[in-house]
Amino acid sequence: MTDPNLIQPGGVTPYLTIPSRGGQAAVEFYRAAFGAEEQFRNLAEDGERLMHSRLVINDGLIMLSDEFPEYGQTPDVEPQAVTLHLQVDDADFWWERALKAGCVPIMPLADQFWGDRYGRVMDPFGHCWSIGAPILRGGG
Repeated sequence: MTDPNLIQPGGVTPYLTIPSRGGQAAVEFYRAAFGAEEQFRNLAEDGERLMHSRLVINDGLIMLSDEFPEYGQTPDVEPQAVTLHLQVDDADFWWERALKAGCVPIMPLADQFWGDRYGRVMDPFGHCWSIGAPILRGGG
């Protein structure tokens, strides 16, 4: 039996640094916006800052923490041109949930030429997310 607290090797896992001691709020936000399930949480010795959290969103793993300048971990290291993509079954559902939770649209959700219904949002912590799903055509 595999220990659920161990990370299995393979793949790429994004690790987000959340500014201004917003890590715990980010976990709650990602629950509301993207249906995240938290697998693990570890607070720093001060009992306030989030040292590490492991989330599962849409069967994918993501990790995050507050910034820790004393360890060289800050969110302002350049460049940060990263978008976290969610490939989902119903883009409209995921889109509306993200907006309701507080994401801001930066590319409207629309049917795209490559065959996906796709759009991009920015979360309150400065991270860009894209949401996409295959365009369902009639005729089964």
